[in-house]
Amino acid sequence: MTVEATPLSKTTPIIAILSVIIIGILLYWPALVDLTERWEKQEEYSHGFLIPFVAGYFVWQKQAHLQSLSFQSSWYGFVLILISLLLYIIGKVSILYILIDYSLVLLIVGFIWTAIGTQALKSIIIPLMMLVFAIPLPYFIDALLSSELQLLSSRLGVEFIILCKIPVFLEGNVIDLGDFKLQVVEACSGLRYLFPLMSIGFICAYMFDTALWKRALVFVSSIPITIMMNSFRIGLVGLLVNRWGIEAAEGFLHDFEGWVVFMASLVLLIIEMIILARLGSNPKPLSEVFGVEEHYQHEQQPESLLLKYKFSLPFYSSLTLLVLIGGILFSLEHREEIIPERKTFTQFPLQIDNWQGKRDVLDKPTLDLLQLTDYAYVNYQKKSAATVNFYVAYYESQRNSVVPHSPRVCIPGGGWEIADISRQVFNGFPLNRLLIKKGLTQNLVYYWYQQRGQVLANEYKMKWSLFTDALSLNRTDGALVRLTTSVYPDESLEDADNRLQGFLANVSPLLSDYIPN
Repeated sequence: MTVEATPLSKTTPIIAILSVIIIGILLYWPALVDLTERWEKQEEYSHGFLIPFVAGYFVWQKQAHLQSLSFQSSWYGFVLILISLLLYIIGKVSILYILIDYSLVLLIVGFIWTAIGTQALKSIIIPLMMLVFAIPLPYFIDALLSSELQLLSSRLGVEFIILCKIPVFLEGNVIDLGDFKLQVVEACSGLRYLFPLMSIGFICAYMFDTALWKRALVFVSSIPITIMMNSFRIGLVGLLVNRWGIEAAEGFLHDFEGWVVFMASLVLLIIEMIILARLGSNPKPLSEVFGVEEHYQHEQQPESLLLKYKFSLPFYSSLTLLVLIGGILFSLEHREEIIPERKTFTQFPLQIDNWQGKRDVLDKPTLDLLQLTDYAYVNYQKKSAATVNFYVAYYESQRNSVVPHSPRVCIPGGGWEIADISRQVFNGFPLNRLLIKKGLTQNLVYYWYQQRGQVLANEYKMKWSLFTDALSLNRTDGALVRLTTSVYPDESLEDADNRLQGFLANVSPLLSDYIPN
């Protein structure tokens, strides 16, 4: 799918490239703003500012090689651009904004493909793939990954403390040293090291001129190296706190420890490459197999590379497609989301059958974190019976990554351990059943997602429903509903289940007035 193109004047390719850049910036401006905000606010993605420049540098290093190739304009690039714009449309009208970020990368690759062809693209595709490492993960995946890494790093850190013969007890992600308690918060999960080190690992693998399996190992090993070093850092903080007090876990020393751990991880990556370079039938020192392609001056004039680009029918067809679909997408900016009418939870009854409720409130830091539209936080109790905590977090819109926080993520953050989890159906209600423990205390938790007439327990089905309803209904409203009760020493789990199920039978008919169908 290649076509020949006639030579162009010196100004034509410049005008064509500027046209693509200007239209692309206008179309993707909201996505670019969101990207830079996340790079600025989330330390784990702060390396995103550098990735485009690093990728651009490696492409520039290939210009001498590109001079020796024959460019053939390709229709494959047009197909890729079409796919990228379809992803943009889906991401725009739904809540999967990560699709817009990936569509931008595909758009860049697509236009380069139309202009230089398949053969030339192969020589620079790896540097272009580096742009993927500048794209942050969706918030809900970030939260799930952070939670798992918190627990894993906590366990490994405690194992290190135990090796040093210091008594320690772990509750969820809370490290109990007796006189001091350390909470492994989200910022200490290791994500702020993981993504930058993975990016560096990918760059090192690209510069490591050796067998493919060795290069792949360098990149993949950046993950366990980060986890182990972050766990070592947590264990080290525990040792310092046990010796010198809580001040050892705060301020400059804490930040300095983080910087040292990152640099140590990078040193381990370099040591690994030194060892791998010496392995095999043709061992070499790292200096001979690590580096970038040297740039040399080609006999042709510098601008001749630009004139080699084939701005023919595939390219101009792609540019026309970008303009046409761009106009449609600009019109979607004025597509106002449907917000259904509903009762507010301030009107939710405190008397439900034989249950008497007492409202409670969430503190401002929690509300700022959750970013919910409305909520209910009520403790219901029957006479001489145990309490059921009723919590609903309602969102009138779940666009812009504002979504309910999964209890599976939040519960371990409070020092609770999830002892058992299962999915059940009660009176047509699919729900998640969690038994959580903190020391000798046990709680039973039911939770589910209720949105636009659907009741869902599976979080991935909930996300898919959110995606499809955003496309078809232009609605993303929904809520998380959670019921919690204590399991008292003088009762069984069955008693606690019966209590929650009895309350659920009474409260479920009331929810549709507050969570619209």
